[in-house]
Amino acid sequence: MLDISRQNLEADLISASMQQPVLLDIWAPWCGPCKVLGPVLERLETAYAGRFKLAKLDSDAEPEIAGQLSQMFGVRSIPFCVMFKDGQPVDGFVGALGEVEIRAFLDKHVPSAAAVEAEEDLVDAGTMLAEGDTEGALHKLREALAANPGNDSARYDCLRALLGAGRIGEARELFAPVANKPMLEARLVACGHWIAACERAVDARSVDALGAVLAADKRDFEARFELAQVHLAAQRFTQSMDELLEIIMRDKAWNHELARKTYVAILELMTKPKPAAADAAAQKGALELTGRASAGPTDPVIDSYRRKLSMAVF
Repeated sequence: MLDISRQNLEADLISASMQQPVLLDIWAPWCGPCKVLGPVLERLETAYAGRFKLAKLDSDAEPEIAGQLSQMFGVRSIPFCVMFKDGQPVDGFVGALGEVEIRAFLDKHVPSAAAVEAEEDLVDAGTMLAEGDTEGALHKLREALAANPGNDSARYDCLRALLGAGRIGEARELFAPVANKPMLEARLVACGHWIAACERAVDARSVDALGAVLAADKRDFEARFELAQVHLAAQRFTQSMDELLEIIMRDKAWNHELARKTYVAILELMTKPKPAAADAAAQKGALELTGRASAGPTDPVIDSYRRKLSMAVF
């Protein structure tokens, strides 16, 4: 449990809620119901084992912060509890509710124990992949998927690990359950293009043979796309995009825009995902009391290839 003041508001409430939900208990020393509610919240913080953090704000000591939140929610009494997620107040309740009611409130906003464990598995898997332990990482990722087949992050990471190791058949099997899913996440769509490239590359002509064909006819788009697929399968991403760009510049609509779609997929594969919390904060806008969030670093190679695509398409 933390006491919140203007001095630590940004670090211990706003920024902290980017990592995990924070329940802010607004109270006062003279408030009887506050004294009843406080111990219940402290027990629940322990019971939820780190799935949310409890913070307290003395409304007498920090009237400006308490007043702003009360006005935001149209509340005039205490105890008043506000749930912060992704840097913003998202919900609240008033009064000394019972434990059952508070648990129901928390369960709307706090990740389940299984979800927390799955997230930890993803972090562990990323560490294992960085250390070269592909099998260990795949075991963790498959466990996360078994617990929640809808975990797109685990599926994507697993697909990348399999494709990076050249295990195309396993990747195709893992991709099959979502292959025809409507509104499929962009990074999973990108994996579908990567799988297709790997499968085609098995029987493709050599880079030299395809280069000779293109030297004779620059508009042989089938050969150029085949070469792009060979490069993509070998994870030579920029070389693949160079070939795809040649097609796009000459015929944007070729083969139902397959060259453009594959190019976009490669950009997706090259782009490191932003933290979910940062995305959410950007969408919602910052609380008045916080500063402007800084933009994350960009990749000059990706930026360059995005510009090339824009110039070719528009």
